[in-house]
Amino acid sequence: MADSKVTKVVLAYSGGLDTSIILKWLQDTYDCEVVTFTADIGQGSEVEDARLKAEAGNASAIYIEDLTEEFVRDYVFPMFRANAIYEGEYLLGTSIARPLISRRMIEIAELEGADAVSHGATGKGNDQVRFELGFYGLKPDVKVIAPWREWDLNSREQMLAYAEKSGIPVERKREGSKSPYSMDANLLHISYEGYDLEDPWIEPGRDMWRWSVSPEEAPDQPEYIELTYQGGDITAVNGVAMSPAAVLRELNRLGGKHGIGRIDIVENRYVGMKSRGCYETPGGTIMLKAHRAIESLTLDREAAHLKDELMPRYAKLIYNGYWFAPECRLLQTMIDASQVMVNGVVRLKLYKGNVIVVGRKSDQSLFSESLCTFEDDAGAYNQKDAEGFIKLNALRLRLAALADRKGEK
Repeated sequence: MADSKVTKVVLAYSGGLDTSIILKWLQDTYDCEVVTFTADIGQGSEVEDARLKAEAGNASAIYIEDLTEEFVRDYVFPMFRANAIYEGEYLLGTSIARPLISRRMIEIAELEGADAVSHGATGKGNDQVRFELGFYGLKPDVKVIAPWREWDLNSREQMLAYAEKSGIPVERKREGSKSPYSMDANLLHISYEGYDLEDPWIEPGRDMWRWSVSPEEAPDQPEYIELTYQGGDITAVNGVAMSPAAVLRELNRLGGKHGIGRIDIVENRYVGMKSRGCYETPGGTIMLKAHRAIESLTLDREAAHLKDELMPRYAKLIYNGYWFAPECRLLQTMIDASQVMVNGVVRLKLYKGNVIVVGRKSDQSLFSESLCTFEDDAGAYNQKDAEGFIKLNALRLRLAALADRKGEK
């Protein structure tokens, strides 16, 4: 039953199927005003479509804000300093956008004097957790309305019927399909779920992908690019200084042109089920490869290994929605401290879905040609020193072997 105390709700609004229906449902169910908030984080024309749909849905106030620079600068770039990747493949494009949206929704709720916040995440997915952990982490007493956990519209087909009945226009992906793909886009990636992807054996159709050409159709000639790093972040592409958002936008263009960044995975959701999704992350795929390359030159071995050991935990925190948790902030502080000397230039070759590192240089490089050369090193390294190093490290192995022999007698 609806809470009669709710008079105004801030809704995370995309203008898509779920949130367009939720706008109407909140008004009818709670008899309340609905303030829509749409974050422009690089998803494109979808933003203006949302404005038109919110106006048609009689939203009491409409907030559409360009947070693209903030998104890349304060969320995407810090995450890529960690080389974060979930379950070996997913670059966390949806996950990293949720904390920013949650934070701004709470700010708007306080500004508008709203009683509650609401989102369009389903009761089966990760986003409900991500949004709400963010809400509660920023405003512990906030009321959260999650329609998917309250209403009886339990399938895409039911929602399409409801939308048609309510006069809510819905984009259909292809003629005759039972429902469109569920998509989420921002400047870092675009994701696809549902429809024929619900069968993990079926290959995605060629017309599903929106940001990139297939590797087979990519140019036959490779393209070389250079990325300049300062403090672990890219500051220039091919020598041209750019803002964080401009960097990612340019890398998306280059990656999409060369068929880079497509993945088709089955992932483990935080709520306990496995989910099949397809993702295009062209710029992010380039960034990950390049960042590891510049770190290989400038980061101390043990610092690099410690980062690699902690990265899966950090990635899982972001995936599960714990961006504002103390442990995530602690890890971010450590990660940021490791990036002070991560400066230099990485040269890459982009070719038919591949990102190939072909060069890297830095004024803070820890690489010493005189130490590792196969030629005469002019006394830079005394190879005899290795004998004691090896014997000390072998001591425990030799003791174990001796003990094993005694046990066999």
